[in-house]
Amino acid sequence: MHDGLIQWLAHGYLDWAWWQIVIFTLVMTHITIASVTIFLHRCQAHRALDLHAIPSHFFRFWLWLTTGMVTKEWASVHRKHHAKCESVEDPHSPQVLGIDTVLLRGAELYKVEAAKKETLEKFGHGTPDDWIEHKLYSRFTWQGVGLMLIIDLFLFGAIGATVWAVQMLWIPITAAGVINGIGHYWGYRNYDCEDASTNIVPWGILIGGEELHNNHHTYATSAKLSNKWYEFDIGWAYICALRSLGLAKVKKVPPKPILSEVRPADDKTLEAIIANRYEIMARYSKTLKRCIANEFQHMQEFASHLKDARDWL
Repeated sequence: MHDGLIQWLAHGYLDWAWWQIVIFTLVMTHITIASVTIFLHRCQAHRALDLHAIPSHFFRFWLWLTTGMVTKEWASVHRKHHAKCESVEDPHSPQVLGIDTVLLRGAELYKVEAAKKETLEKFGHGTPDDWIEHKLYSRFTWQGVGLMLIIDLFLFGAIGATVWAVQMLWIPITAAGVINGIGHYWGYRNYDCEDASTNIVPWGILIGGEELHNNHHTYATSAKLSNKWYEFDIGWAYICALRSLGLAKVKKVPPKPILSEVRPADDKTLEAIIANRYEIMARYSKTLKRCIANEFQHMQEFASHLKDARDWL
């Protein structure tokens, strides 16, 4: 019996070579990354796509098994990050808290914000609210990762604990640390949006496409994070595969600029514009303010109609 136990601890049920275990670990962590970027981020937090029940329930179960994260908490914290980006209310801005703090304590910052009831109430709308969410995923958050530990130990023996540890650290390091930290501190920018977001590298593979963070902050509700011809978003590739199978419906992607035919301007037109540039800008400013005022009035009227409809219902 002791020999059998030692044999199992040394090799596990599968008795795989070290390189097979490494490949298994990388595949499992990549599935977790795909679940975070497709389900939690693009589908739940930003509503950039709708998922069929099959992939949706698979992602929910896998995230419970490998991360213990609650969908409502994750979406709430992320939505607040966008709403309060780079301000003192941003849950994890390296511009405010410092890059070392976000890199090393990113998961802790997430937990602190997720524990705030007002954050969940204000930003957690539209997330799963069914029986299995209440009775299993949100109620028994640590039991999933505990089950994953048992599975890893059974499959690989003692080394399964290392496999499990890598799985548990993957999201806190890559997402909570690297994306939330480096993604707002270092990299290149395609767009001069109001926050400090950057694209870490143009090829989003290791972290599911989340490396293209400046693109995401510019078009937050887009299901596709790659915008330039040389950029690659593997998360978008998976979404396209799901869409081709009828398991996903994309709601929004970045707008494509359409350039009209260039029309030459004569010298006199250019001279007139230069000479009257201040007047032109002043008139443009007035026109813009008028348009904004009209749009604001329309929004107020629309909000009033919504309120009346809600009261009637």
